[in-house]
Amino acid sequence: MPAVFHPHSSVAEEGLGMHEFWLYVWLRKVGIVAAHIMSLGLTIFITLLSRPGTSLFSWHPVCMSIGFSLCMTEGVLLFSSEGSPFCFQSQKGKVQLHWVLQALVAIAGGTGLGFIVASKNVSERPHLTSWHSLLGVATLVAAGCQMLCGVCLLFPKRVSSVARLRLYHATCGLVTYLLATGTLVLAMCSDWFQGTIKGALWYVCVLLPLCPALVVMNQITNAYLPTYQRRRSRYESGNV
Repeated sequence: MPAVFHPHSSVAEEGLGMHEFWLYVWLRKVGIVAAHIMSLGLTIFITLLSRPGTSLFSWHPVCMSIGFSLCMTEGVLLFSSEGSPFCFQSQKGKVQLHWVLQALVAIAGGTGLGFIVASKNVSERPHLTSWHSLLGVATLVAAGCQMLCGVCLLFPKRVSSVARLRLYHATCGLVTYLLATGTLVLAMCSDWFQGTIKGALWYVCVLLPLCPALVVMNQITNAYLPTYQRRRSRYESGNV
């Protein structure tokens, strides 16, 4: 369960002035809003480009973009206190919505995997022959580990260290998101994508997933890294 990011504490620790602080806050808000728009826009664009229903393969990019580009992005950004449409929700409500979105990621990811396997079998083409497919498998494995950590957080009394497990959950989530971004970029290097999208538009499409990835990475590291460093400092000072 991602922690809520408090910009006041991190900025104060960095010693920024009031002018720099408000500039920082507004840049974060613009970045988060842009991440929402880009993840949704990219999902719609890939869906239209795939023309779902024309073939078994056509459903693969649709399912994967809905799961990993849209639902996973929203599942992380909903915990942001800036620029999120769910910022007025209670923490409990955000956690429940996070679970719904993560469940949609698993459903969409499993469905997309099923379609690509079926498409390969029908066309009698070999599996796992590209970097896109190999990185896609790594993404699914990382997503499974991240969801397993999330499930364990539902039973905190059976966990020795809830704070550490939350850190593992967030770390796995960040790794999963970065792997998914890499997989998406590699998909844009495929013959299927480059056969339709060419020139300057192709470069724009490649850059689009990077903005949400940077925003998600910033949110997770700012939410967990300062907490981890404070606890480590207290632990080391206690052993001195």
